[in-house]
Amino acid sequence: MTEQGKIGFRIRTGVPRVDPDLVAQFRSMASPNVADAMGRFHFMDPEMRQRSGLSLCGVAVTVDARPADNLMVHKAIEIAQPGDVVVVNTNGNRTSAVFGELMCRSAVGARLGGIVVDGAIRDVEGITTLGFPAFSRTVCAGGCDKDGPGEINVPIACGSTVVMPGDLVIGDADGVVIVPREEAGTVLTLVHALVERERKRIAEIESGVLFKSEINDILKQRGVLG
Repeated sequence: MTEQGKIGFRIRTGVPRVDPDLVAQFRSMASPNVADAMGRFHFMDPEMRQRSGLSLCGVAVTVDARPADNLMVHKAIEIAQPGDVVVVNTNGNRTSAVFGELMCRSAVGARLGGIVVDGAIRDVEGITTLGFPAFSRTVCAGGCDKDGPGEINVPIACGSTVVMPGDLVIGDADGVVIVPREEAGTVLTLVHALVERERKRIAEIESGVLFKSEINDILKQRGVLG
C-alpha cells in the first residue's frame, strides 16, 4: 500500500481487495441473505436508499469527506478501478450534494460499479438515465465545495456500519450490506447454505406445509401454548 499526504488529508492506494472471483459470485446474492449469513450484522441503516433503481456489487473505495466538500470524492472516482464502488462518509451533512450528473458521467466513463453516500446526492433523474447505481441518505439540490481536507481508502462509517477499503459492497432494493474483505469466502459459503435452506422451505410450502412446526415449539417453551 502507498500513501500520499498526511492524516486528515491523504490518499491511499494499493490496499488489499476482495478477490474478483468472489465478487463475481456475490453478484447474484440478495442483500438480506448476505446480512443474515453474517449474524444479521454489517448492513446499513434504512435511510440509505436506492436512488436510480439499480443494484450494485463491487469493491469499496472509501472516502472520508469534510462536510459540504467533495474534493476527495472526485479523486476517488479517478483512482477507483472498473467495477469499484465509491463509499462516502460526509460526516453528518445532509444538504450539500457530493455527487451529481456531471460526476456520474465521469464514473460511467471509468466503468465504476456505483456509489454509496452517507449524505446527499442530486440530479437523480440524470443519474438514472445514465444507468448508474447510486445509494444515498438524502437527495438535495444544494451543492458543495472542492477544498478538502479528506481521506481516501481509510476506515469509515457509512449508514451506521463500518466500511474498510477493499471490503465488498452489495446494494439492492432492500438496502446496502458490507462484507468484510477477509471474511468474504466464509460469508459466501454461509449464504449458499442459507439459500439452500430457503429453497427447501419453499418446496415445503408448495407441497402444502404452510406453517413451520417450530413456531409452536417456541411458543410452548415461552409458556404461551400448553
